[in-house]
Amino acid sequence: MEEGGTDSNGREFRNAAEMWREQVGDDEADVHKRIDWYRHGVGYWNGVEASVNGVLGGYGRVSDADIKSSEAFLLSLLPNLFDDGGKNGHLVALDCGSGIGRVTKSLLIRYFNEVDLVEPVSHFLEAARNSLAPENLMLQEGHQATNFFCVPLQEFAPEIGRYDVIWIQWCIGHLTDNDFISFFNRAKAGLKAGGIFILKENIARSGFVLDKEDRSVTRSDLYFKELFQQCGLHVYRSKDQRGFPKELFAVKMYALTTDVLKRNRITRSKSHTSNRPGIIK
Repeated sequence: MEEGGTDSNGREFRNAAEMWREQVGDDEADVHKRIDWYRHGVGYWNGVEASVNGVLGGYGRVSDADIKSSEAFLLSLLPNLFDDGGKNGHLVALDCGSGIGRVTKSLLIRYFNEVDLVEPVSHFLEAARNSLAPENLMLQEGHQATNFFCVPLQEFAPEIGRYDVIWIQWCIGHLTDNDFISFFNRAKAGLKAGGIFILKENIARSGFVLDKEDRSVTRSDLYFKELFQQCGLHVYRSKDQRGFPKELFAVKMYALTTDVLKRNRITRSKSHTSNRPGIIK
C-alpha cells in the first residue's frame, strides 16, 4: 500500500510499510514486536465491559441499524448462493471476532442452523456462551450456537469445508497485513464449495489510520482491495452502511468469493437474469 496514512495522534506515515515496520518490525527478526502488537490489542479489550455498549465503543445505539443493514446485505446474497435461498439446506456460519455474540444472536443464528464463534477475549466469549444458551433463545428447532473458540484470528484455522458463510466484522483491523493474508488463505479451506466471506469494516477516507490505543488499523477501500487481491479473493458485491453518526468512520460490507466461486456463481446469476464502529481520529 503506497498511499500514506496517520496515527491517532496525528503522526503521518509515507506508506503502510513504514507504519508496519515501526509497529511490528521486519517479520521474524522482530518477533517480540509482533507479539506485543497483539498482546496490547487483546489487553485493551480485556478492560472493556462485556456489553453491547462496551464492544461498540460506547455507541451501542448503532447496533439496530448495523444489524438491519447486515441482514439486508445477507438476504441479497442468499438467492445467488443457494438454489433455494438456503431454506432447505443445513447452513453453517462462522462469526469471527464475535465479541459477546451480538451479530450471532441478532442475525446469523436466525438464518444458519449452526453458528461457530471465534473470539480471543475470554470474558466476551463467556458472555456469548451464556447469551446464546438454548434456554436464553427463542429460536426454531435446529438453530444453535455450536462451538466457541477462544483463539485470536492470526492463529485460528477453521475445520476444512465446514462453513457456508464466514462473517468477519470489526476485528480484521487488528491483524497486520501479513496476518490478514495468512488468515484468509487458511480460512478459504474452511468454506464449503460455493461458500463466501462477508467482511464488514470501518473504512478510512484514504490510506489508513492507526489507532495507538487498541492496536488496530482502519484501512481505505483501496487498501482492502489490494489485500483482497493478494489473498486471491474477489469482491462479488459491496454495500455502504447507512444511518451511523457522522463522527464515526464510514463502514462498508464486502461479499468476497474465491476464484472458483466467482466464475461459477456470477455465470449462474447472469443466466437467471436475476467487533465496533470507529470514531474518526
